[in-house]
Amino acid sequence: MTNGDVTQVLEAISRGERLASEQLLPLVYDQLRKLASQKMSQEAVGHTLQPTALVHEAYLRLVADVSDSNWENRGHFYAAAAEAMRRILIEAARRKSSLKQGGDRQRIELPEEIADVNFADSDAIIALDGSLEKLQQKDPESFKLVMLRYFGGLTVDEAAAAMGISPRTAKRNWSFARAWLQREINRQSE
Repeated sequence: MTNGDVTQVLEAISRGERLASEQLLPLVYDQLRKLASQKMSQEAVGHTLQPTALVHEAYLRLVADVSDSNWENRGHFYAAAAEAMRRILIEAARRKSSLKQGGDRQRIELPEEIADVNFADSDAIIALDGSLEKLQQKDPESFKLVMLRYFGGLTVDEAAAAMGISPRTAKRNWSFARAWLQREINRQSE
């Protein structure tokens, strides 16, 4: 697979070519499976959602209505896939949390780094999600960077390229976003 192949298929999808969506999954499956495996490796043992199921659910959400699929490039597609996976994990955590202890939330102490959030802890995921939603309102560019880095598995340089910004700007935004999210998460747990 080349990046050009993915880009060509995404362009065909945006033109409304329905058969193009069938060509997309084989081209992006390995990368999506890798992203899903990274996130699922942090899940509790015995979790009912498996990486393959996460990939398939995310892909179905992405191509559910091909006419609404308007990805600018592969970076935009992977960002959308990362967002879909995040939403699926959040939904699973909320379902689990609502069943656990009647859905009561408990205060938790979160680690210094976002990357250290324990995905086996439903409350930590929900706190992170609430903070991400606020970041999206405050600074959409930093939010997108976090999505690409944390949920998309991209490096700072890869995320900068996908966003069309300089690596220096991406590093500055990453530092800001990490500090802001940590402060916001700490605020929620008080």
